Amino acid sequence: MGVPDEFDVDVKIEPPLPPVTVAGIPDTFHIHLEELPKIQLGVDPLDIKAKLEPLELSLRLKELPSRRTHLPANFSVGLSLLGFELMNVTLCGEGQLISEPYEPNPCEICGGRPKKPAWVPEDRSPPPVKKEDEIPEPH
Repeated sequence: MGVPDEFDVDVKIEPPLPPVTVAGIPDTFHIHLEELPKIQLGVDPLDIKAKLEPLELSLRLKELPSRRTHLPANFSVGLSLLGFELMNVTLCGEGQLISEPYEPNPCEICGGRPKKPAWVPEDRSPPPVKKEDEIPEPH
């Protein structure tokens, strides 16, 4: 004999249940303390003996990183009288802070390739073209 799969249960509540209310339960509580007991903690003295040796720190910057920093500028100086502009001079452009060997960008070359400055340590010019590498011009 096994456990049945279905059960028949009959439940009947004859009188209807009365409504549940919270009447009589206080909504405010007061706590009153007469006195607090005195609490004492005993802590033994603590001696910290640490000896710090002097620390020598040396930081050197061997070489500035190669970088081009663009500094845009837009200056305007004017003269006005009673709020009316009489004269205005505007200067705009761009400055550069260059911390690399100067090699002009294609847009910076004006009037041909500039000469190499004396302070540039290495030769960055292209190798000379050999006669046999030249392309003959058509006739």
